[in-house]
Amino acid sequence: QVQLVEAEGGLVQAGDSLRLSCAASGGTFNWYTLGWFRQGPGKEREFVAGINWSSSTHYADSVKGRFTISRDNAKNTVSLQMNSLKPEDTGVYYCAVRRALGAFSSQIPAYDSWGQGTQVTVSS
Repeated sequence: QVQLVEAEGGLVQAGDSLRLSCAASGGTFNWYTLGWFRQGPGKEREFVAGINWSSSTHYADSVKGRFTISRDNAKNTVSLQMNSLKPEDTGVYYCAVRRALGAFSSQIPAYDSWGQGTQVTVSS
């Protein structure tokens, strides 16, 4: 089972940028789909961004144009560059791995391994 550890969260002001990273151990994810999810205060966990084996990317409408997901298969890492942050971006951000082949999925049950999350707080 792949283990994931998120890092580089923090407290920033609206309009600022932040880059999250996720390091995997216990396997390689060259052919896996990687995703970022977040859970705001009192909210359900939601999809933020995803990237598949061919580096095709997918984004939630709320972050499209502001966030960029990328992967480095040699290092077993996935990153999320977040620009023009808004207070509504506040939450715990989780990286996740989907091992199954096929169409991309943004659904939580489709992902097999999850990190413990890193807090991102955006003040106004």
